[in-house]
Amino acid sequence: MNITFLGTSSGVPSLTRNVSSLALKLSQSSEVWLFDCGEGTQHQIMKSNIKSSQIKKIFITHMHGDHIYGLPGLLATLGLSGNSKGIEIYGPSELRSFINSALKSSFCKLSFPLHFVEVENFASENKILFENNKIKVNCACLKHKIPAYGYRVSEKDKPGIFDIKKAESLKIAPGPIYSELQQGKKVVLADGRTFDGKEFCGPPREGESFVYCTDTVFSESAVSLSKNADLLVHESTFSEEDESMAYEKLHSTTIMAAKTALLSNTKKLIITHLSPRYTNKNSITPSDLLKEAQKVFPNTHLAKDFLTAEIK
Repeated sequence: MNITFLGTSSGVPSLTRNVSSLALKLSQSSEVWLFDCGEGTQHQIMKSNIKSSQIKKIFITHMHGDHIYGLPGLLATLGLSGNSKGIEIYGPSELRSFINSALKSSFCKLSFPLHFVEVENFASENKILFENNKIKVNCACLKHKIPAYGYRVSEKDKPGIFDIKKAESLKIAPGPIYSELQQGKKVVLADGRTFDGKEFCGPPREGESFVYCTDTVFSESAVSLSKNADLLVHESTFSEEDESMAYEKLHSTTIMAAKTALLSNTKKLIITHLSPRYTNKNSITPSDLLKEAQKVFPNTHLAKDFLTAEIK
């Protein structure tokens, strides 16, 4: 899996950073999941390597405008293009009425169905939000001025590496049989020989895990959600120097984000959702924010618009 940042500013856009949005591309699939959709997200998608027609699910953290104002426009464009067969939208219960009102007021009728999933009960009861044979999604309550939710996407363990040389040495012809063996299935060849796929595969490979937490002040639930994750994307609206503002507005500082990664044993942290007050022309720059976080959690990286990063 990999992620592409489509917006990394908090509150309002700047000349170099749009407001919040992130695209997750699934492994061995053309499917894309969108996390938050601030104003201008569809323009950012057009400038990126993401195709809007690949978006199948959208996860919204909370109802502040810099995370949702891009949704009606993106959905309307998808409706006009005719490239979508349906989208699942996960988020707070108010999200349904916001989208339906915006579309109705603008006389927009979509050419595809929307399926809304309200996340409140899943988060409060620690229930799996989505699951199939390859992946599962969990969510958790964060700590912000309005209800906000973090999301964790976890791949299930993958089959071990297939020993193709062993298969060739046994004169098993390449083709669909290899796929079945790789899945650990038992197969019977045309000549009557029987093979167990488990004998051709190494140990199962651990799946990748990605966590997205914004907006929130430091939260124990974010630590729990991020436990042993490969990659945590966490908001860092304020510098360590502006900690008092972080507590007042219930946002995180760089240190809070780094502490979350450290306590959760996350492997890699990327900080995002930076206040526009921190520019290269000001006394505190984005590079300074990165250095602050790295003091606590060395494997920290700084998000920027259109940055693509592998989960592992």
